Amino acid sequence: MSEKIFAENAPKPVGLYPHARKAGGLLFLSGIGPRKAGTDEIPGLKLDKYGNFLEFDFEAQCRSVFDNVKLVLEECGSSWDKLVDVTVFLVDMKRDFQTYNRVYAEYFKDNQPCRTTCAINALPTPIAIELKCIATAE
Repeated sequence: MSEKIFAENAPKPVGLYPHARKAGGLLFLSGIGPRKAGTDEIPGLKLDKYGNFLEFDFEAQCRSVFDNVKLVLEECGSSWDKLVDVTVFLVDMKRDFQTYNRVYAEYFKDNQPCRTTCAINALPTPIAIELKCIATAE
């Protein structure tokens, strides 16, 4: 049996799913993006009324995703250093991978989980990055 976890301080999921599920000694996080809790603001992004970019700062989105993952991990009784696997989804691999890789190296200097990076066509909101993570929950 697994336990569903909804993190109070993290952005709300955009569908019917929990932030995480704990099964055995593992914690499985749902896809987490850069939206800010309570406002759904996307850091580094401003759109016009037609949905076109007025401002775009991928690094701000990347840092916000990492901060949101940390929030969920901590509310679930785990922590950043207990991450064992990270899958990242990037909407624009050519534009954003180098920035992602540089910021990732800052955040994961000490803990180096397994990692997979996938280029995707789109995400359900106008974000450029989402992380799917597995951590230990002991």
